[in-house]
Amino acid sequence: MTSASTIPALTLRNGALLPAVGYGFWKVDRPIAAAACVNAISAGYRHLDCACDYGNEQEVGQGIATALQQGLCTRDQLWVTSKLWNTYHAAEHVRAACQRSLSDLGLDYLDLYLIHFPIAQKFVPFEQRYPPGWFSDPEVAQPRMEEVRVPILETWRALEELVDAGLVRNIGICNFGTSLLRDLLASARIAPAVLQVESHPLLVQSKLLRYCQQEQIAFTAFSPLGPASYYSLGMAVASDSLLDNRVIHCLALQYGKSAAQILLRWGVQRGTAVIPKTVTPERMSENLNIFDFELTAEDMAAISSLDQSRRFNDPGVFCESAFNTFCPIYE
Repeated sequence: MTSASTIPALTLRNGALLPAVGYGFWKVDRPIAAAACVNAISAGYRHLDCACDYGNEQEVGQGIATALQQGLCTRDQLWVTSKLWNTYHAAEHVRAACQRSLSDLGLDYLDLYLIHFPIAQKFVPFEQRYPPGWFSDPEVAQPRMEEVRVPILETWRALEELVDAGLVRNIGICNFGTSLLRDLLASARIAPAVLQVESHPLLVQSKLLRYCQQEQIAFTAFSPLGPASYYSLGMAVASDSLLDNRVIHCLALQYGKSAAQILLRWGVQRGTAVIPKTVTPERMSENLNIFDFELTAEDMAAISSLDQSRRFNDPGVFCESAFNTFCPIYE
């Protein structure tokens, strides 16, 4: 059985250690988020992936406090990530947004703070709505998201100041491609430590991973189990399933593992961190128990060959269908 002490880590350029398997809080409902947090830490997770937009940071904070009180871990054994939402990209809003996440999580510092999307939206005051979501005003007859012109570098400079102030230990980005990364690296005083993007065998992103490894940017894969989280959102259908894929299923039988364990092992073995989400304690443990076997080069290649460049979390699709605004970022 895997314990917290045996989970390997990705070494960041400053020497910090990012645990290779984390627990993702996206779509963990608020009423169960605190218990899920305690259960995850009890199972051995030390990497907790949070965000303002997930709407459950207060509850995650309650779970962290309970885990610390119970002696399940110490604060310095936890890696807690949060993310800056799109409405707070202007320099004057970044610190307040970070401090709100810190307050909700009950923490003095974040191990990692990420720009959630390379999308700047119109500011929504905390007292008006928090988290603000995608709509500028959901009460109008035809609500829509509203973009504003804020340079990524302005936002990044404000994140660098959070590091200077000791509020954040590492900073990074989500949902960036190589062009945005290259531009940011040319301008940053503090280089991005981590890139978090969607990645699974249907969206291998081999060039992006190789570029990150070349530039010493750790790569975290969200949705590492594929499309399951997107069924309820109408962004994927059951036939897209990787958990039912024949190649994955055959390897699971061969190794005596679950399909999820094969997918997660592929993710960490290719040098990425993975942040699966489940609220079932048994599956929490199962998702960590992937370090007692190794896929062969042939197995890795067979899984990677499933690549269809199939992206489920694409603002260029869902922003228009759900938020009445065409907002492509990957093209």
